Amino acid sequence: MLQGKRIVLGVTGGVAAYKAAVLTRLLLAAGAEVQVALSEAAAGFVSPMTFQALSGKPIMTRLEDARVDNGMPHITLSRAADALLIAPATAHFLARAAQGLADDLLTALALARACPLLVAPAMNRQMWEHPATRRNVAQLRADGVTVLGPCSGLQACGEEGEGRMLEPEMLVKALVAFFAPKVLAGEKLLLTAGPTFEAIDPVRGLTNLSSGRMGFALAEAAANAGASVTLIAGPVAQPTPFGVERIDVVSAREMRVAVLERVAEADVFVSVAAVADYRPAQAAGRKIKKDAEGLPMLELLPNPDILAEVAALPQPPFCVGFAAESENLETYAQAKRRRKKLPLIVGNLIQDGFGGVSNRVILFDDAGAHPLPFADKATLARQIVDNIAQRLARNQGKEPA
Repeated sequence: MLQGKRIVLGVTGGVAAYKAAVLTRLLLAAGAEVQVALSEAAAGFVSPMTFQALSGKPIMTRLEDARVDNGMPHITLSRAADALLIAPATAHFLARAAQGLADDLLTALALARACPLLVAPAMNRQMWEHPATRRNVAQLRADGVTVLGPCSGLQACGEEGEGRMLEPEMLVKALVAFFAPKVLAGEKLLLTAGPTFEAIDPVRGLTNLSSGRMGFALAEAAANAGASVTLIAGPVAQPTPFGVERIDVVSAREMRVAVLERVAEADVFVSVAAVADYRPAQAAGRKIKKDAEGLPMLELLPNPDILAEVAALPQPPFCVGFAAESENLETYAQAKRRRKKLPLIVGNLIQDGFGGVSNRVILFDDAGAHPLPFADKATLARQIVDNIAQRLARNQGKEPA
């Protein structure tokens, strides 16, 4: 995801410095080239040797360094980088960077950089909430610096609150999002994902094997592409994608309410969720006992067709459906698309990827079938998002990006 990107990772002297070692490893695994630069205080938390072993590069710590051709690493490193990421970024570093001070390697890098600067704040919650820190962060944002986090959680001091550095995995996702082409910039996307669960009693219910992976991958790809994304998720265990607003629901009727409350603001509606077609007419208030009461007789009622309802609105968003079939994919998918009056439907055979990590999908529209190569769902999600962006651009009379 970061193949060929050159990242200068600056590490300041906070307890979260140990996470920078994990971050280095994850950046390398994502395909990036990583050059680590340490502040003097950071070297007291994590040995430079650790970062050298992980990155395979000599670690920079001083403003003057004879290992660099011109002796000035603050110039050389930023000229060769695609991004400068300071993680963790202490309150002290943020204050000095906001004022344009350059009395050590990291602040000089920030001032002399010829690449984007991203900072991941990490500090005690009261330090983060202090007006001085808020002023410094606001100034950095005004200067074009990207601020990643912080998040809320347990801190090294034993207190709990906002100020904790984003986890390394989340910082990698943030970098991927930062570099992704913003083909959906300014668009608002509403998306459903996962199964629904229709209760029979407090324990049992009607559901399906949808993992939610495709929907969550699409939400992440759309957010990376610059869209404002709201994800309405059925009961799944997938982590919330970076930059995505998530709303959890259980049943089809709950999902319908959540969609209709928000669809008026959406430019695009993508219905990925595997919504149960039927629900029990009456859910038992207590667990049905099989021995005492025998086989329960279930009366089923049809669930609402959320996608059809949205597509039939007087001013619908651009609607994209999904069709998972066990046979006759093109026949069934195209029939579903025409019946619901959709410009685009994404179809797949259940045996090719339902609930799995990879899939083979075909895009169906008025012009016919457009197969995509078999791939992991993250790759497919990026391709589908690009396709949606091209269609939106044509609809708006723009040249596709």
